[in-house]
Amino acid sequence: MPQSFPGYPDTRHWFDRGGGIRMHYLDEGPRDAEPVLMVHGNPSWSYYWRRLVAALAPRYRCIVPDHVGMGLSDKPGDANYRYTLQSRIDDLAALMDHLGVRERVTLAVHDWGGTIGMGWALRQPQAVRRLLLLNTALFPLPPGKAVPWQLKLVRDTRLGALLVRGVNAFSSGASRFGVSRPMAPAERRALVAPYGSWHDRIATLRFVQDIPLSPADPAHALVAEVGERLPEFADRPVLACWGLRDFVFDRAYLDGVRQRLPAAEVHAFEDAGHYVLEDAHERILPLVDDFLARNPA
Repeated sequence: MPQSFPGYPDTRHWFDRGGGIRMHYLDEGPRDAEPVLMVHGNPSWSYYWRRLVAALAPRYRCIVPDHVGMGLSDKPGDANYRYTLQSRIDDLAALMDHLGVRERVTLAVHDWGGTIGMGWALRQPQAVRRLLLLNTALFPLPPGKAVPWQLKLVRDTRLGALLVRGVNAFSSGASRFGVSRPMAPAERRALVAPYGSWHDRIATLRFVQDIPLSPADPAHALVAEVGERLPEFADRPVLACWGLRDFVFDRAYLDGVRQRLPAAEVHAFEDAGHYVLEDAHERILPLVDDFLARNPA
């Protein structure tokens, strides 16, 4: 796998999260500056945040981890790592403790990074001063909202698992159908590059298989807790930038965000998809810069 990707920093950092498993993360910008923690979901990796890192690193400390099994992090098998939401939250907490970052954090989240990031934030809410939400999971799907058939196929069938691990259907498909305008070929290749083999695609499959659909699923209690306690952060400055062409985190889901965080500053983009930062970065980056300037940590 190439070690240089278009628009992505060349500096590499790794953290041993235990068991000899290394998490890769970016740590760009002045170490004494206000930290911005950016948490990705599935099936992306820290590359998704590259433009925001480039825009903010001159003035903010940008901390951007790759979850275990994703991006440039190690990709252990099931015998050596539990691919669960709880593990993701624990890993993030361990990394932030390792870095000694415990205050003035702006938490930026996308996709399942919302539940992971907020799961960490609930442990130490005093550390988080601002929220940046981008098409992200923050509570169970609203009543009446069915899980899309594509996710059900991957989550519950052998065929879906074979497609994900055999031909990289999930990462490759998301890079095509998660945007409303095609990505540049080199950037699209970089986004899917970490998932080039059966072995390297384990996390993209396990992530989907961990999606909770009922109280019996292991992650359900954690997702429900994040949703129930999200209003505890309603007193913080919140910026939500949302692509409305997302077939999971759609307009109805955004309405749920507004209900829980009624003071949030919301910008909805009719022409953007799930990877909203790919489709609308020219509009989002100035909004983020202005939001941070108006709401100092």
